[in-house]
Amino acid sequence: MSKYENAIKLLEERCGNDKEVLIGLATISLSPNAAGMPRPAARMVCAYYEDGKFYVSTDARKSKMLQIEKNNEVAVAGLDWFAFNGIAENLGWVKDEKNARIRAKFKKVFDWFDEVGDEDNPDSIVLCITLTEGTIIDNERKYGDVQYQIDFINKTAS
Repeated sequence: MSKYENAIKLLEERCGNDKEVLIGLATISLSPNAAGMPRPAARMVCAYYEDGKFYVSTDARKSKMLQIEKNNEVAVAGLDWFAFNGIAENLGWVKDEKNARIRAKFKKVFDWFDEVGDEDNPDSIVLCITLTEGTIIDNERKYGDVQYQIDFINKTAS
């Protein structure tokens, strides 16, 4: 297997397979710091991972979504020793027909979704984070390397 295939396999094992993953999601705040410079805004979100993307159930009116509307470049990190950059996209209302497969996954993966997902609310949306690059650490050296620098766009790792 290539380094890229090993890195993806490791990521799938940790975050894939229809399981809920708690990730830190960082965006750029809409309000600058005292010097007028952009500042980060971070929060924890529940997500599931599939094919190079994290999916999050959220409300379109939340500050993270307002920030993503202005700048859709985000960063995510997890307790499973990974940190990635990505592009965030509002896929729209969770009950929209185009989101039926993702909605079914939300119901399967998030045991809380039926209770608090508020899916009849049109502002209840699917946030998709397409990974672009980043690092995953394998302290056990399960596939040989301790650290993989992944380029998801070019499908390479070093």
